[in-house]
Amino acid sequence: MRFLFYSHDGLGLGHTRRNLAIATALVELAPKASVLIATGADYVARLGLPSQVDILKLPGLRKIANGEYVSRHLNLPVAEIRGLRSDMLTTTVKSFFPSVVLVDKHPFGASGEFRNGLEELRKQGGRAALGLRDILDEPEYVLEEWRPMRMQHRIASYYDEVFVYGQRSIFDAATAYEFPPSMVERTRFCGYVENEETDADIADVKLPFPAREDRVRPVVLATTGGGEDGFATLEAFIRAAANAPWQGVVITGPMTPEPEASTIKRLAEESGVIVRKFLPHLSALFWSVDALVCMGGYNTLCEAVSKGVPTVCVPRIVPRTEQLIRAEAFKKLGLIHSIRPDRLSVENLRAEIDSVLKDSRQELLARAQKHLSFDGARQTARRLLALANDRSLPALDVLETVA
Repeated sequence: MRFLFYSHDGLGLGHTRRNLAIATALVELAPKASVLIATGADYVARLGLPSQVDILKLPGLRKIANGEYVSRHLNLPVAEIRGLRSDMLTTTVKSFFPSVVLVDKHPFGASGEFRNGLEELRKQGGRAALGLRDILDEPEYVLEEWRPMRMQHRIASYYDEVFVYGQRSIFDAATAYEFPPSMVERTRFCGYVENEETDADIADVKLPFPAREDRVRPVVLATTGGGEDGFATLEAFIRAAANAPWQGVVITGPMTPEPEASTIKRLAEESGVIVRKFLPHLSALFWSVDALVCMGGYNTLCEAVSKGVPTVCVPRIVPRTEQLIRAEAFKKLGLIHSIRPDRLSVENLRAEIDSVLKDSRQELLARAQKHLSFDGARQTARRLLALANDRSLPALDVLETVA
């Protein structure tokens, strides 16, 4: 069986990391399957690829506004980079001949670049699944984008199943985004998708700070994912770490602009903060830190909460507010602390870090396990295999079917 996973990746690494987690679960369930991940993310290979999974590297895009993308590296006009990526995707569908295609978030790709590929898939008799993160944005903004294109009805026409990578009890996407009956009947809430690190991954990670048995003060890690828009949070963190009773560690992210990366490095040296640009298995460090400061991205927040890490979240609110909605939902469950970015200051951040360091990790972990399911990768993989085998699969007890 052959599977093609697509994500547009105009901002950050989250879409590709989610697809990679699902691909890993799929080849564990079906060792003879092959998964090709189409992505524009530059650092995906360094995240670690399991056997039977490979990468189709698309020319990179950079998101400049909702629905607007430009070429990240090549000096090409928008129409030309879109045409190039679209042709690559359509050719891949024709030549790779996947049984199932999984598309992350954008039903027809960035600027509609995958529409022709989906049409070709239908001609070949392949199946299609759309994966949506738990929260897309404020409902009014999503509906404003979708209504002129009748997007919900078009999704129902092109896709056999829709996977929501979250739980209806936390955020009811089907109701919020007005899924019609034709879309509801093929929608599954799969639980949260977690990138699980293997024992080998954990063993390969070199701690950029002292091990627990060797440290003399708590370690607080700050990361903003890919790093493209995390400068304000990291700057505030480094200044808060100066002369603090805890050791600050910063992972800037591979997409941090060079001028900002240089400033972070200089400030960190002045404040005694440890800095690294990129770690391929970052979440493996979460077991070893005493607290975490992060944005509200899907992957980082889910991985932190699933490990009971005392967390201060500074969610992004531009260009979308999905991180803020997620942070507020998790905060209401007592899983994290949060600060709105428009209220972020060195003093506020230092106070929240001092507070979160007092939280019980065991209690946070128990709370997370009570309220959330982190089995989304495996549940989604099971559904994809069922589609490939063209047979129905009864819902498991942790898989909520929208009714």
